[in-house]
Amino acid sequence: MTTDTFFCGYSYHTNGYHSQHKSGYPSYLFRLQTEGICEVVVKGRKMELEKGDLLLIKPGDHYELLVNAGQNSGDYHLVCEGAWVDEWWNRSEKPDVSRIDLDDKLLVLWRHIMIEKRRPTSSQNEELTSYLLRALCLTLERAINETVPSFNGPYTVTRMMRYIEEHATTAFKVEDVARHAGLSISRSVHLFKSSVGKTMIEYALEIRLSAAIERMKYTSLTLEQIAEDCGFGSYPYFHRVFHKRYGVAPGVYRRLEY
Repeated sequence: MTTDTFFCGYSYHTNGYHSQHKSGYPSYLFRLQTEGICEVVVKGRKMELEKGDLLLIKPGDHYELLVNAGQNSGDYHLVCEGAWVDEWWNRSEKPDVSRIDLDDKLLVLWRHIMIEKRRPTSSQNEELTSYLLRALCLTLERAINETVPSFNGPYTVTRMMRYIEEHATTAFKVEDVARHAGLSISRSVHLFKSSVGKTMIEYALEIRLSAAIERMKYTSLTLEQIAEDCGFGSYPYFHRVFHKRYGVAPGVYRRLEY
């Protein structure tokens, strides 16, 4: 299925700005507020957007953007359409505005598309741009879904889980996780355990063990190297944790399984 990215960029307004599409926006518009504030009117409803607010507009939606004089407003925006985007949009509800994390990986995708679209038409890689757009759409969808309360627990727990997943193979501290979630250490520890059913360290150990098994299966790295790469720090500790979980030493497991 096709995709077309018509425009992708970043804007920063300091002296006021007004744009309106009362007869309906012609394509899909993704707009992520990264700095300052602005006002938008979507389908007749006026809203103020702040840092972290993601605006999603579909073709035909009434849309206006207003940055008042004296306000500062920075945003990433992308205009696109295509059969794949139609399918992606229709398979789940897309709120007009969602508050999401300004995740570096998300912004890198956005910037990558921007850079590709800046190239002369003759040197643009439309296939690459199409896959980058799909990756951006799926990443935005995940970001939206993770901000919606669910039976798995509050959004702050999801933020802690994502932080641990990203930093599990490094020597992170519990206070780092708490700071990322905007909570005290005691509150974050209690909330995580009550929601996930295990401590942060237990959750991190599961991820480290999974990463170690992947390396044991697909690489020729030594067990000492694997222990260090996966965040265990030393082979004796890796051996102890692995044996407790699987009932055999890492070397035996590697020989038996692979």
